[in-house]
Amino acid sequence: MEAKPLSEFLVDADTLATARFATSELTETVSALKLLLRPVEPWFRAWKDLHRPAFEQRLAAEPIWVALLDSAFGRSWTADFLTSLPLDPDARLGDELDALLALDDEQIRADLRVVRSPLSAILESESGLAARAAELLTWVWTHTVEPDWPRRKRMLQADIVSRTSRLSEQGWSGVLRGLGPDVQWLGDGRIQVNRWDYPVTDVRGRSLMFIATHTQRVSVSWRLPDRFALTYPVTGIFAGTTVLAEPLVELLGRNRARILSAAIDPISTTALVAATGLSLSTVSEHLRVLTAAGLLERRRSGRSVLYWQSDTAHRLAQAPPTDTGQG
Repeated sequence: MEAKPLSEFLVDADTLATARFATSELTETVSALKLLLRPVEPWFRAWKDLHRPAFEQRLAAEPIWVALLDSAFGRSWTADFLTSLPLDPDARLGDELDALLALDDEQIRADLRVVRSPLSAILESESGLAARAAELLTWVWTHTVEPDWPRRKRMLQADIVSRTSRLSEQGWSGVLRGLGPDVQWLGDGRIQVNRWDYPVTDVRGRSLMFIATHTQRVSVSWRLPDRFALTYPVTGIFAGTTVLAEPLVELLGRNRARILSAAIDPISTTALVAATGLSLSTVSEHLRVLTAAGLLERRRSGRSVLYWQSDTAHRLAQAPPTDTGQG
């Protein structure tokens, strides 16, 4: 069987020199919406179980929301009006929604038809579709994301710090590694972004962002003509997904166990502070003790000092619990 072509970004030196990592309240809201609608990984289940009942109750009173959701999300495509990129890295959700609210009904319908056609009768006849979509997104943000946004944003920023610290040492191939199972640097100015059968996207001379979010898979978004982004899922300690082995907690204490588990890959003190919520002095002291005990290796990289598990620590962190039951 002939292999399908891979979707790629075509970039140049200027694109990579100005590329940056960012967060986006709109992207985080759309990611939350997808989690509410789809089966989720185990680490998202508690959040979904908490918010899904209120979400379903709200949908029951808003048939236009249901119609929008039924047509906006496909297997490999999300309607463009939901994926606009921020012009300002400090933009709030209301600012990001301005691009959506500027669209007329025919543009909303055109975006929806790319995903699913024909549209339902309510979408063909209803007016003010952009405003109704903005209402839906605002509700999801206000009720499911905003109450926990300070912690979420701290996790996202910690992930960004961890990844950008690799750039000087490993180059873009190192930064891209781990963004998603299909994302990789192919060389010759080519970044593989997924395995869908779409044409190559020429991003040369344009703006490129990597947006960290709590989601389950990588996606591509843009604000034409000159802004493009790869949205990727945070993982491990940055997504709150690390499950600590209780024997390790008993041996080291919970905070040192968290720090040791987070250092499976090289990570900076700053990233650990952001990820754990502990003070700089507390993290520094735990790092000193773990390094002195031979559980962490350390090396300076530019202005940062990176820490990672020693071979001994890796064996300790991966060891299965000891069975103390009586035979």
